[in-house]
Amino acid sequence: MRKNLASMSIDLFLLCLFAVVVYVVTLSGSSSLLVIPESVFQVNTIFLSILIEAFPFVLIGVLIAGFIQIFITEEQLRRFIPKNKYAAIFMSCIVGSLFPACECGIVPIVRRLLAKGVPIYAGVGFLLTGPLINPIVIFSTYMAFGNDMQIALLRMGIGFLAALIISLLIGFLYQSNQLKAGVEKVNSCQHHHEREGFGRKIGKTLLHSVDEFFDMGKYLIIGALLASCVQVYVSTDILVGIGEGPFLSVVVMMGLAYLLSLCSEADAFIASSFSGVFPKGAILSFLIYGPMVDLKNTLMMLSVFKMKFVVILVSIITLTVFVTITVVQSFL
Repeated sequence: MRKNLASMSIDLFLLCLFAVVVYVVTLSGSSSLLVIPESVFQVNTIFLSILIEAFPFVLIGVLIAGFIQIFITEEQLRRFIPKNKYAAIFMSCIVGSLFPACECGIVPIVRRLLAKGVPIYAGVGFLLTGPLINPIVIFSTYMAFGNDMQIALLRMGIGFLAALIISLLIGFLYQSNQLKAGVEKVNSCQHHHEREGFGRKIGKTLLHSVDEFFDMGKYLIIGALLASCVQVYVSTDILVGIGEGPFLSVVVMMGLAYLLSLCSEADAFIASSFSGVFPKGAILSFLIYGPMVDLKNTLMMLSVFKMKFVVILVSIITLTVFVTITVVQSFL
């Protein structure tokens, strides 16, 4: 406990220091003593907008993760999850589809589920479909494309199919939860929690949520900063020039989705701006690939899972989405 408090204190100090730096940079434009390029202010604005978009979902995610840690036992999860691998994968994708979470907030939830004994293939199904095809995302896609239900349905259908394929492949490759050493040791006080009163459990839930928030938040900040730099310093005109043809356009839009690290509830509005430039298949690759994996999400996964597993998972996601979109776009 003392170690956790020390770690949280360091994280809080670093966050406060970072906030002071952002504040100074923001106000320094009015000072004639310090000349900062306009691009730095653009980075700062985009960085803050990404954080403002993502933090509420991360907060919801860590609260749910804390609830899972304190209130839900391994035995309850085992009774809920089908023993059949294929049924478990299908169920996890269905549950994820109904769960309103972004790719940042879903990571701490999946971490707790895996530490509680949920199979890795079921965790991956939930990890992929939660940010991709939940009701909020589908509705925002429908609105962003001028009330076009076709794009929203294609995003939902192709995304669900890709998530099933990826989860099946992970199920064949891995049996253990692939959490980093120490991450899975979160259940040592479970039996003690079961004997406590409801009010004390709520307090423990909030403590776990705060710990999770600081643990995940620092990786979100780093990822958001990198993504904002990409948005300012990488020209979209260059990407448009590179992405000619049905195959290259898919590659470019997938790369753009990864680097921009947009929140899945808002990415459709950016994708719609490329509608007149890239074909429909490339637009769909942007909408499907980004919520599954992006720059900030990768950093958060690296803090939870073994590096080799993250590399293989990202590779499988990339290959599956590319092949699926390539096949589907021939019928569009």
